[in-house]
Amino acid sequence: MNTKPAHRLAFSAVGAALVAVATMLIQIPMPAGQGYANVGDAAIFALAALFGPLVGAAAGGIGSALADLISGYGVWAPFTLIIKGVEGWLAGRLVHGAFKERGVSGPVLGGFALAALWMVAGYFASGAALAGNLAAAFAGIPLNIFQGAMGVAGATALLYAVRVAVRGTTGSRNTSHTLFVCLAAAWLAAVAGTGPAYGASEPVPLIPRQVLFGDPDRAAVRLSPDGTRISYLAPYEGVLNVWVAPVDDLSAARPVTSDRGRGVLNYGWTYLNTHIVYVQDTDGDENWKLYSVNVKTGETKLLTPEAGVQATLVATSPRRPEEIVVGLNDRIPQLHDLYLINLVSGQRQLLHQNEGMLGYLLDDDYNVRFGIAPAPDGGLSIFAAAPEGWRPFVQVSMEDAMTTAPVGLDATGTKLYMIDSRGRNTAALTVVDLETGAAEVLFADPRADVSHAIVDPADRTILAAASTYERRKWRALDPAVAQDMAYLSELADGEWDVVSQTLDNRRWVVAYIMDNGPVRYYLYDRDRGEAAFLFTNRSALEQYTLARMHPVIIPSRDGLSLVSYLTLPPWHEPAEGYVPGTPLPLVLEVHGGPWSRDMWGYNPIHQWLANRGYAVLSVNFRGSLGFGKAFLNAGNREWGGRMHDDLVDAVRWAIDQGIAAPDKICISGGSYGGYAALVGLTFTPDVFACGVSIVGPSNLVTLLESIPPYWEPQVEMFATRVGDHRTPEGRAFLAERSPLSYADRIRRPLLIGQGQNDPRVKPAESEQIVSAMQAANIPVTYVVYPDEGHGFVRPENRISFYAVQEAFFHQTLGGRLEPFGADFAGSSITVPVGAEEIDGLAEALDAAGE
Repeated sequence: MNTKPAHRLAFSAVGAALVAVATMLIQIPMPAGQGYANVGDAAIFALAALFGPLVGAAAGGIGSALADLISGYGVWAPFTLIIKGVEGWLAGRLVHGAFKERGVSGPVLGGFALAALWMVAGYFASGAALAGNLAAAFAGIPLNIFQGAMGVAGATALLYAVRVAVRGTTGSRNTSHTLFVCLAAAWLAAVAGTGPAYGASEPVPLIPRQVLFGDPDRAAVRLSPDGTRISYLAPYEGVLNVWVAPVDDLSAARPVTSDRGRGVLNYGWTYLNTHIVYVQDTDGDENWKLYSVNVKTGETKLLTPEAGVQATLVATSPRRPEEIVVGLNDRIPQLHDLYLINLVSGQRQLLHQNEGMLGYLLDDDYNVRFGIAPAPDGGLSIFAAAPEGWRPFVQVSMEDAMTTAPVGLDATGTKLYMIDSRGRNTAALTVVDLETGAAEVLFADPRADVSHAIVDPADRTILAAASTYERRKWRALDPAVAQDMAYLSELADGEWDVVSQTLDNRRWVVAYIMDNGPVRYYLYDRDRGEAAFLFTNRSALEQYTLARMHPVIIPSRDGLSLVSYLTLPPWHEPAEGYVPGTPLPLVLEVHGGPWSRDMWGYNPIHQWLANRGYAVLSVNFRGSLGFGKAFLNAGNREWGGRMHDDLVDAVRWAIDQGIAAPDKICISGGSYGGYAALVGLTFTPDVFACGVSIVGPSNLVTLLESIPPYWEPQVEMFATRVGDHRTPEGRAFLAERSPLSYADRIRRPLLIGQGQNDPRVKPAESEQIVSAMQAANIPVTYVVYPDEGHGFVRPENRISFYAVQEAFFHQTLGGRLEPFGADFAGSSITVPVGAEEIDGLAEALDAAGE
């Protein structure tokens, strides 16, 4: 074969173009990471050089297909079989044919030399690839077109250089020149095949569930009031406990609690500086017990009754550092009396007997100053304490009841800070002069309620405030912190918050929330104007590629703006915007409450599902908090009504935008989100391909009949906002909005999770819909945890449920799958119904000894 160089170049270009264009069009994934892919390609060339095109094709096709299957990307196996087979055949045709003319030694040495060059080039190409793709993005060139063009150019150069090298050179070309051309060509080809994390066509490595849902390395970072110590939650012998260290020597940290059960989740310093207090319940029953710990001696005291009583921390004060005020419902389950408790001795004495208040506000001398009582219309009555008894202070209507409340007094006790939506739509931050009655608005945002504040720990004045519509926005209210805020805003990416302060306010712990990385903690010295990095909350996440979270505004059918958050798999992230190249399976993740909201930032569920290949969408439907009282009250009596319409509208939007594949959409959530999942499969059974309900109510009548006793004073609020279970008309309305009433409509796969000790959504809520489905011969999988309540707290339980949910999604939506492995170890998981409905679940339970 004695063709001219131009003909050889054309032949190489055609062969390379076929492979590169096909790869670009189907966005073929890289099953095991760039390094392994380069090794595989090197092996194809080596085998092709030694044994010819058929062996090269077989090695490339079969090897890549097997890699897909092993890595959990079985859907791509047929494509890689074809594409890598073609690549192997071309390599064999060009390389082996040329070597054959030059004898036996040529193929052996040349093939392996080329393999080595290919591998070396691949390992060092990532930086160049990222630079090239970023340049393409800035130039406005779509990444898949850029990568395809690079693939054609690189592969052409490589194949042509190989052909020149093995056939010999003429004229001024010598061996060193030829080797240089080979190396440069291999580099170009490897760069073309190495995409950046965002905009790449290859799936990133699986993030283990243990990394996403296990306990954090460190969390809840706090400074002691005197600034000498720093504390945080971290695992101790596999369970979250409180650790304490000198503020300037983290290496000296040691655990000061030794919980062996559910772990410590909430704790705080007292003004005694030597004592920490924390709460713990029993297996999720929410009867919180309060403990104190002496961080010097390790002595722990139980400050409240052992069982059957709920404790709430009401007040701490620098003026009375040895004492705290705690609410206990030991006398009447519906009401919390106020007790003064000595931290050192543990002695408890009654401070105030509750005669009908939902909550109290005390000053720094522990004088009860304000009380909040329920009103007959579902609103609130705020009373001020007076020598003659309670004096009416503010009457709050039902429309304002969730967006208006007193939040604190300054150190003088003469200024009352409130969030207040009366006379406006969004909740503003206001201050009332209690001596003159004058009120002033300190902060307001026409689009969103006030959401965060920085308070001076000593004088109790508010220094800064923030609101959160799509993203958080801060405003300095005191010039003394303006420079601090400017510095912190430039220190790191993400949204920051001051999570702890010393009493003199000279040192702050600042947390930065990212959407695609762990929380970053800094210790900020205000005197020096400098911040020192402490640690991240989950260091293992730093080795993985995480997904971006896109705030999007979705219109509802009746004109409301639904602030929502969309996350895409990193390999489907476009260079601009948020629409992937092809519609994806989508999980609609619904928040609980419903009087709560979703926010931007790192979300382990979003990251988990995006990493498995799903688009994830969270929607702030009407009734969500944070967007003003009109938006909140638009959800009144709309459970299963317009609140669900908003979710369906968001799904339709995702389909119309080309984000979601219409036949691969699942609805999932916990608490109200679990209810929404049940509504989705019963009220709109054709919209969703599957549903996951975690502690979700199925019958609104029985839900309201079984609320915890300490919620009973708020029964009018529930009657107004959900429905009145005390009247025949109300019960009929609630039954109409209950998924249990339509259980026979369910025809898509359903997974239900429940904590046996849940005090809010009793197990009966899950059991009755499971029974109804069984009676109608409708399959369902029901997972129960005997040592959990309203949600799954123990990491072993959390991880085990997400393992089941991941297998469920894989089976119904087709995403990537991490096998069950040992994820049931240490969990209390039981599956009384439907284990056989999820592939491999029954076998995994048997292997775990269930």
